[in-house]
Amino acid sequence: MDFPQKSAYTFEDLRRLVACLRAPDGCPWDREQTHTSIRRDFIEETYEAVEAIDRDDPALLCEELGDVLFQVAFHTRIEEERGRFSMEDVLTGIVRKMVTRHPHVFGSVSVSGTGEVLRNWESIKNAVKGVESRAETLRLVPETFPALMRADKLLKRADQAGADGTRLLAGRLEASLDAFRASEGKEDGEKALGALLLAVTAAAREKGLDAEMALLAACKGFTEDFARAEDTARENPGSLARTLAETLPPALQEALDG
Repeated sequence: MDFPQKSAYTFEDLRRLVACLRAPDGCPWDREQTHTSIRRDFIEETYEAVEAIDRDDPALLCEELGDVLFQVAFHTRIEEERGRFSMEDVLTGIVRKMVTRHPHVFGSVSVSGTGEVLRNWESIKNAVKGVESRAETLRLVPETFPALMRADKLLKRADQAGADGTRLLAGRLEASLDAFRASEGKEDGEKALGALLLAVTAAAREKGLDAEMALLAACKGFTEDFARAEDTARENPGSLARTLAETLPPALQEALDG
């Protein structure tokens, strides 16, 4: 199959490429794929783009954004083949949405700052989606979000509805921890742990912190601590667990001991 060799390609070239891959004489693997079969790929490519952002690596970000864009083109091509929507529909939809959500830019609405921009955004979105209750705004938060991120979003929307959920749950942090420690059995333990994690997320919000980012940073720190402990244990044979405990920051050691 012929495909033009160029020094630079356009979005239309990407669309043609995907069409070629999905064609009867294209790639057998690509032709077999469905939305479901490559769902995980989409998630992984998105996370890899986020990783590039966190690293502040422009070359990697450029590559990973290309991978995400390929996923968008691929999923859209599947729908074009089914005749349900086209790339033009996707592009028209997002442009119209952004114009509608920015009446202070493309209309006559005046705003005092970022806060009002965000309130208008939520109001317009709810009107377009036909949201009729505050609970419905919480149900619209995707269940596929990482759990801490979803908890933060739910608390934010509850606060916007006037429920003061962040303050109430943050105030139950100690009680939730006690309930988790006293829990017995898998079902009781999971229920108590869920309540504790929700309270932790609320406590983070109350301090203006992002629980998801804080846990990611802690995981990164633990990985580095483990690597140092492994190096130390290799040079001075002994218990890796003991060496790791000695490598942890003093504050964390005290918390674990307590």
